[in-house]
Amino acid sequence: MPEKVVLAYSGGLDTSIIIPWLKENYAYDVVAMVADVGQGDDLKAVTEKAYKTGASKVVVRDMREEFLTDYIFPAIGAGAVYEHKYLLGTSLARPVIAKHQVEVALGENATAVAHGCTGKGNDQVRFEHAYQALAPQLKVIAPWREWDLKSREDCLAYAESRGISVAASREKIHSRDRNLLHVSHEGGELEDPANAPLESTWQWTKSPESAPDKTEQIEIGFDCGIPTSVNGKRLSPVALLEVLNDIGARNAVGRIDLVENRFVGMKSRGCYETPGGTLLLAAHRELEALCLDRDLMHFKQHVALKYAELVYFGLWFTPLRESLDAFVTSTQREVSGTVGLSLYKGNVSITGRSSEHSLYRTDLSSFTMGESYDQKDAAGFIRILGLPARSRALLRKQEAKPEEVTA
Repeated sequence: MPEKVVLAYSGGLDTSIIIPWLKENYAYDVVAMVADVGQGDDLKAVTEKAYKTGASKVVVRDMREEFLTDYIFPAIGAGAVYEHKYLLGTSLARPVIAKHQVEVALGENATAVAHGCTGKGNDQVRFEHAYQALAPQLKVIAPWREWDLKSREDCLAYAESRGISVAASREKIHSRDRNLLHVSHEGGELEDPANAPLESTWQWTKSPESAPDKTEQIEIGFDCGIPTSVNGKRLSPVALLEVLNDIGARNAVGRIDLVENRFVGMKSRGCYETPGGTLLLAAHRELEALCLDRDLMHFKQHVALKYAELVYFGLWFTPLRESLDAFVTSTQREVSGTVGLSLYKGNVSITGRSSEHSLYRTDLSSFTMGESYDQKDAAGFIRILGLPARSRALLRKQEAKPEEVTA
């Protein structure tokens, strides 16, 4: 019996040619695992294509709810954004895909796993670190680091020589990744950072010019930091994000253009569309501003930065990420309530926020002076705060030369 390899299969150009390449170069039985993370593909057509190109078995797994509840929502709760802009759509999807790929490999008694990531990108790290953390006994095959194919044209020629349909691939000038959280775009005109993205590059969100000429008001509800409702209606995780994606996309929300620092050391340029995620992040931040005390909120900003780096670098299955999640979960115990948003041609404004756990007190913050706050206390507070500054000033005065003192 030939050994088995489980390939993370999307049906795109790279993974389509990897199936025959694995059979030709390793003589493996290839099990294609198709991950449904909300990319919107015709999974029946993807399955048929895998069989036509040589897969001995195809396993389709619906990961959408797990992707949301165990990966996206924790990242939103952490406030994780990479390099000020990127909401980590692809980065968060890779560990859940790799986890299921390992489960399939173990269930099929496979000896190896394979992926279609290039040797230049971040995804190879995300997949392979997950493999090592979950099943280090599995052999890892990364064809892009082994074969002689050097370009998209080489891949197209390889596919055509083996009767693999590439008509759609020839029409695409961009490399794209889509899931429930976002769509990413790379390649084409975007390879030159001096170029503006073409309007045809964007696939999901309306342009500000074509978005409605009036504002749209929405309200998002949270329970312990987890989004649970839109406009007062409780929704399942998948349905909630789908609703917010539709609302954000039609109002031109969630487009970013980013030159980012890849984990492997190079800079790359990509454009991302994250309509629903942008709304969730904005609303969640506002609710935290209402419910978290100052020191906790400021410290959590440091955690958000580290969390984003761990996710982007592919280090999801690590004790540090697990510990950061435990910290974030603790911070979210009283982050419950609602946030109102106003959307207009790509802009997101806050219209209001409300929570039973609000730390905002009108009797303290109001300009009207009341009994809740004794202004005289401020004098002592400022004197204590300024003690180091006064001591330093007196020392400098004593150390100054006589002419400097008299001058």
